[in-house]
Amino acid sequence: MTNRICHIDIDEKGLVPPTPEIEQERRVAIFDLLEENSFGLPERPDRPVPPGPYRLGLAIREGRLVFGISTEADEKVGEFHLSLGPFRQVVKDYFQICESYFEAVKRLPPSQIEAIDMARRGIHNEGARVLQERLEGKAKVDTDTARRLFTLICVLHWG
Repeated sequence: MTNRICHIDIDEKGLVPPTPEIEQERRVAIFDLLEENSFGLPERPDRPVPPGPYRLGLAIREGRLVFGISTEADEKVGEFHLSLGPFRQVVKDYFQICESYFEAVKRLPPSQIEAIDMARRGIHNEGARVLQERLEGKAKVDTDTARRLFTLICVLHWG
């Protein structure tokens, strides 16, 4: 399949070092994303769309989320910037529920952990929905890909 991401780079310049839990979330999200994803670029009337697979660079620059897209051979295809504003509340909620989850795993019974995990998944789905809306007209991603990309956006927000 050519409509997919084959490599991910996260620009960590200026980012707070992640906690072990956040680093683990990032490793899992990248692994899962590279294992299975759907990422395509929309047709453009003014130029052909280079076929994938694509290399994706994620960064935060000047308060904006930056997606850098290249071909598998590392030829730059494009770059787009998204405002972080629409993500702020859902990222904040996600970090709060993740903190609760990490604490719960240490000391609560499985039934309570499961309830927190369900809430965490709900917030994660909301983040994926916001991302899909923000990517409209820029990139096509399925829900699972959006969920994993949202996790990486949260990692970029860390701190």
